Parts: sequence; structure tokens; C-alpha cells
Amino acid sequence: MSQLKTRPRRTVDDYLKLPEGTRAELIEGEILMTPSPKLSHQVVSRNLFVHLDSFVRTRGLGEALYAPMDVHLPSGDIVQPDVLFVATANAGIMQDWIRGAPDLLVEILSPEGVERDRMVKRDLYARNGVKEYWLVDPEARSVEVLGLNASGRYEPSGYFEERDTVVSPLLAGLSLPVAKLFQ
Repeated sequence: MSQLKTRPRRTVDDYLKLPEGTRAELIEGEILMTPSPKLSHQVVSRNLFVHLDSFVRTRGLGEALYAPMDVHLPSGDIVQPDVLFVATANAGIMQDWIRGAPDLLVEILSPEGVERDRMVKRDLYARNGVKEYWLVDPEARSVEVLGLNASGRYEPSGYFEERDTVVSPLLAGLSLPVAKLFQ
């Protein structure tokens, strides 16, 4: 009987040996390479970051950061979300990289990464205790907000289309018009 050959699991050490600036993530023992984002993706990322950063900084809530930024999750996986937020109470995870679970992670969907963002990362982020996860869909011009429930699973907190304003259970008082993300 022939044996099924599998690739060896990659480790954090393998990931750290990649050349600086390599766009990659370490998820469930596999290094996943990602091409640079397209211009439309970067515009959405910038618009979201600028609004979120202004909101959290003026209120002293914590730090908003943007990609590329390695997030070393408690599970040993390493991701590079598009935008993230770390609350002041959780600031100890901000070291050379983020080492722990940020309070909010945001992924901007791209055609090649929809399944990874909607399923793999959603489950990964929930397992690691990320309190809120946003999926920004440039094609649908929408934002889906998921909140971590008491059983450690995400449940919908809101689905916002272009005419709507994003509200966040985590960031009380945030009012982000979806249309501004796509300008």
C-alpha cells in the first residue's frame, strides 16, 4: 500500500526566515503567500484606517494599526490583517509585533482570498479570542461586523451597505458611513 505524502508543518521559525517585507501568513502550519493589494483595496484600507485611528486616538481608546503588521496569535498562527485595533487595556500585546489577540481585526476581501477571510480566518480569529471581526467587501460595498459570543463563536452584529453607517458593539459611539470607505 502506498503512503500518502504530506508537507511538513511550517513553524514560526520558518516564517521568521522569510525575507523582510514578504507578504505571507502562517496559518495552521502552512505559509500562505499573498500578492500586494490592488489600488482599490489600498484606498479602502486607508479610508478605514484614517477614520478608525481618529476615533480611537481622540478618545484615548488604544491604537489602530494597518498592514503590513504581523499579528502573532496565541495559537502560534501569524496573520497580517488589513487593519487592527488594540484597546488600551490590552496594550501589553504591542511589542516588536502584535503578540496576542487584538480587540478588532479587519479584512478587506479580495477575489482570491474570500474563502480564507470568510471561513478560515473567521474561525481562527474566534479561536484566539479576537472580540470583533469586520469583513469589508469592496464588490458589494458593504461591511459585515461579527462579535465574539460567550461560547467563543462569532455571531452577526451588523451588516452595513453603502447607504448605512457602521456601528460597532466594541467601539461604542463609532459612526462610520460605509460610502466614505469607497471614495
